[in-house]
Order: sequence, then structure tokens, then C-alpha cells
Amino acid sequence: MKEPCIRSMREQIQKEINASMQYLAMAAYFSNDTVNRPGFAEHFFKAAKEEREHGAKLIEYLSMRGELTHTVKDLIKVSPVKVKNWTGLSALEDAFKLETEVTKSIRDLIKTCEGNSKKADDNDYHLVDYLTGVYLEEQLTGQRELAGKITTLEKMMSSQGELGEFLFDKNM
Repeated sequence: MKEPCIRSMREQIQKEINASMQYLAMAAYFSNDTVNRPGFAEHFFKAAKEEREHGAKLIEYLSMRGELTHTVKDLIKVSPVKVKNWTGLSALEDAFKLETEVTKSIRDLIKTCEGNSKKADDNDYHLVDYLTGVYLEEQLTGQRELAGKITTLEKMMSSQGELGEFLFDKNM
């Protein structure tokens, strides 16, 4: 693996872990007894687990390629998360924005690992195939699902107000 690709992989691992922590904060917020939106909480707990698993899979990939031998100690840093008083809609919109950022980051990682020159050894074909086949498709599917949830919740809230969010939560 070339150094720019390794560096970008390490950055992507950090982004996946940061996304996981943000989703965990959102899940905890909706689990709070004063908020009590178990559907949203469950959704964000699942999202946190998925992002954490993505980070772990990327770590496993680096390990498989022999790229974790000397610098594993500074691989993951826990960053502060943003916590606010979300509504169901604002949380889904924040999640969509976060997923879009992670998807862009994966695309940038793919471009980096494809290499800049026409030399075949600058392209990490195996990693690029892995990222496009597994991660990119999952990211795009996730974004599409979030967009659908946002649209549905907006419609429910425009006709039902806060009751719309309550009903949406019950059907998540």
C-alpha cells in the first residue's frame, strides 16, 4: 500500500468512529425518559453499531495488508460529540448530513487509492474494489433510506404536528 492511501484509510477509520460516537449520542438523547422516542433511539443505536463495525473492518483490512505494525497507538482518537435538543426531524437531517460527509470521504479515499499516475502500481485495485463494492453501496443505500424517512416525517408533521413525530417513532 502506498503512503497516501494508508494515511487516507487511517483518516477514514477516524471518521467512522466519530460518526459512531455521534450516533451514540443521538441514541442516548432519544432514550432519555424526558424525550422517550424509542424508535429513534433504536435507529441511532443501530447506526452507531454499523459505523463502529465499518471502522473495525477498515482496521482489519489494514492489518491484513500488514499496515498496522508501527503506528497503531494513534489510530483512534475520541472526539467530542455534538449534543443538542433534537427533534426527530432535525436528528434525521443531521444523520443525513453526516452520512453524506462519510460517503464523500469514502469517495475521496477511493480516488486517493486509485493513484494519480498511469502506472499500474499506483492503483490499489484490491482496496478500491473492496471500498466500492462494500462500503460505497451501503452508504448510498443508507442515504436513500434516510432521505425517505425525512420526507415521510415531514409529511406526517405537516398534517399531524408533534403527534406525527410520535406516530413516526412508533413505526420506525
